[in-house]
Amino acid sequence: MTLQRFMDDAISPWMREDAQDSDIVISSRIRLARNFADAVFPVIADSSELEKIREFFQKEYAHQSFETYDDFEFVSIRDLTAVEKLVLVEKHLISPLLARKPESAAALISQNEQVSIMVNEEDHIRIQLYYPGFQLTKALEKAFALDDWLEEKINYAYDEKRGYLTACPTNVGTGMRASVMMHLPALAMTKQMNQMIPAINQLGLVVRGIYGEGSESIGNLFQISNQITLGKSEGDIVADLQGVVKQLIEHEHNARKYILKQSRENLEDRIFRSYGILKYSRIMESKEAARCLSNVRLGVDLNIIDTVSRNAMNELTVLIQPGFLQHYAKNTLSPKERDILRASLIRKRLGEED
Repeated sequence: MTLQRFMDDAISPWMREDAQDSDIVISSRIRLARNFADAVFPVIADSSELEKIREFFQKEYAHQSFETYDDFEFVSIRDLTAVEKLVLVEKHLISPLLARKPESAAALISQNEQVSIMVNEEDHIRIQLYYPGFQLTKALEKAFALDDWLEEKINYAYDEKRGYLTACPTNVGTGMRASVMMHLPALAMTKQMNQMIPAINQLGLVVRGIYGEGSESIGNLFQISNQITLGKSEGDIVADLQGVVKQLIEHEHNARKYILKQSRENLEDRIFRSYGILKYSRIMESKEAARCLSNVRLGVDLNIIDTVSRNAMNELTVLIQPGFLQHYAKNTLSPKERDILRASLIRKRLGEED
């Protein structure tokens, strides 16, 4: 396995698996923040201290395997080009913050890309584990096992009263962020999402865009995650999030049924117009592509379009991003050049589906 494999495949292998509620929930993620007890936290550590952490992970975990997560590839951020970093961010294998920290920053990525362990980001360790669809409980179980595996060789910074100690106070306690990525086009169309976001925030959860904190929602994709990490157990946090997600799934299904009943012709027109734009356009901006892909994905989920797979929609969502386009072209592209290539790749991919 090499870095090239991560770069070439727009859709991670685990994303191809069928899963519960995958028509609405794209993925489930558990992220655990951890630090070494006997080392200065990354936010104030000098380069030599951070380099020791990086070397430790390279020595102890490069090409190791844990359960079904085989052959962890050790990736040094400083060795990556700007485009390579952008591609790994677009695939959610590293965070935008890690990509901006070239010195002593690294990541361990499993062969199936389901696990990514970021080194020297905001904390010494950020464990990320993904599952397709709505599988938060299973993701939490596996994240615990992975955490225990790392702890066999690492003495974590932990306080009996406060829990796991982290660089940011908002992560102290469990150090956990549980999140789901959801496609909610019907709630967006019926303007219900704008009313739901404040209510979700009042429950101690937060709604963000596709790339987490600071990002906007594109293509009706929303990331729902917990804000509270202190005073609740990991199981309680996941249970609270699951309760809200189940309600959102129900509301989205009801909104889809309502639109189909009240204005099916308008909905089908919207879906097939978007399909036509994707199939025949020669220039395509990223936001327009995301909007059209969202409409076509809804058409696939409602069996209005039966010539396109859900996997193709997942793949195109990543493939149209700036990093992947430039990696595909093997060259730095201007915005106009990216728009032309984006349209070309979408036409080609949809042609393969047909």
